[in-house]
Amino acid sequence: MAIDKIKKYFSNFGMENRILEFEVSSATVELAALALNCEPQRIAKTLSFHVNDDVVLIVTAGDAKIDNSKYKGFFKAKAKMLSFDEAESLIGHAVGGVCPFAVNDGVKIFLDESLKRFETVYPACGSSNSAIELTIPELEKYSNYIQWIDVCKVVE
Repeated sequence: MAIDKIKKYFSNFGMENRILEFEVSSATVELAALALNCEPQRIAKTLSFHVNDDVVLIVTAGDAKIDNSKYKGFFKAKAKMLSFDEAESLIGHAVGGVCPFAVNDGVKIFLDESLKRFETVYPACGSSNSAIELTIPELEKYSNYIQWIDVCKVVE
């Protein structure tokens, strides 16, 4: 199970006890915000895409949406999300628990600028009922991201 992979990953840093597991689903931004009793925008959602031959994850704020022109400008490709069936095999986590930790080799991770307005955010931890609260520097450290990018628009 992917949450076990995430617990093992964070145990390397003595942080496995910071993973939160819920009795209810946290598979969407709205459900995660309810489970955590926080603002939906502080949920760090991880979106998955095909970019040519690569699998790319973009971690964004919960209230952000991909801006197609910004995305195409950065990646030089049209945004094409992974299908529900592709996620687990290509990333290592199923939809609802996709996160930027302990992913399959070759998956490229980017952090979107929409996250920088928060002191802490809540990414999932590999299951549809888990999360971890991280500061932005911690998210940078543990996600093994390539770089910060600006490919989203915040939806009011």
